[in-house]
Amino acid sequence: MELLLASALGLLTTAGLYLILRKRTFPVIVGLTLISYAVNVFIFISGRLVSGLPPIYNPAAAGYADPLPQALVLTAIVISFGMTAVIVMMALGAFIESGDDKVDMNDKDEAGTTK
Repeated sequence: MELLLASALGLLTTAGLYLILRKRTFPVIVGLTLISYAVNVFIFISGRLVSGLPPIYNPAAAGYADPLPQALVLTAIVISFGMTAVIVMMALGAFIESGDDKVDMNDKDEAGTTK
């Protein structure tokens, strides 16, 4: 189970970093979202995954799952959703204003001058 989660975490991080390095805004936004998911998975697995234990303390149970990482991940999901909406609106505004969604600011036109 630990190998599967570590592999998923590495895959999310690698794909997110790859997409962040693209020259278009949509892959950058998707890459930031994947990095956000990777951080959420990391926080979630840092709370020791246990199955069959209640999330709240119960004297009859042998133990309980730590609720703090779950609460942190839920909070991070809400914040990342809001920030993704803000980034999408900024990218949409930049696309409407410039007519292109490239991230690179130093493009040269056919005459060799910087736009």
